[in-house]
Amino acid sequence: MASAPNSQIRTIFITGLQNVHAVEQQALALIDRQLDRLVRYPEIAERLRAHRIETEAQIRRLDDILAALGTRSSSLKDMALSFMGNLAAMGHVVAPDEVLKNQFVNAAFENYEIASYTSLIALADTGAFPSASALLGETLREEVAMAAWVQDSLPDLTRKYAGLRTGGGGASH
Repeated sequence: MASAPNSQIRTIFITGLQNVHAVEQQALALIDRQLDRLVRYPEIAERLRAHRIETEAQIRRLDDILAALGTRSSSLKDMALSFMGNLAAMGHVVAPDEVLKNQFVNAAFENYEIASYTSLIALADTGAFPSASALLGETLREEVAMAAWVQDSLPDLTRKYAGLRTGGGGASH
């Protein structure tokens, strides 16, 4: 039988895994709403499509970790955060600088995911879940790469947006 501290770490870890699973569902919703509207920004759409595939793999990794722990994701959390992701992305639709606002949200969201996975890895290490730690580390590396891309792409995106806007054409999406 597990000691009380290890049992408590396991419970905290599972809750964190379920929470980040829901966050990844939210990420899919955010990505999908943006992909619907990126006609003038194919370079952004291309990277978001690639990250969507990564996100689906990240969800599968989380499902595998949860299954190994004898549990599963929280459908209620997944549904609620997916809905919130849709609302967040739709909130920018009326803004003339929608594409910029969405990229700001992407930057914040990726850094939130980095913090979440960093914390989960610490819990996995504390609770002696080495296979989970390795899978979470793989996801963390993907999120760090995406966050760097979002940040690095922002100056060019801003210049492109400004050029389209000042050129008299539509620039929002």
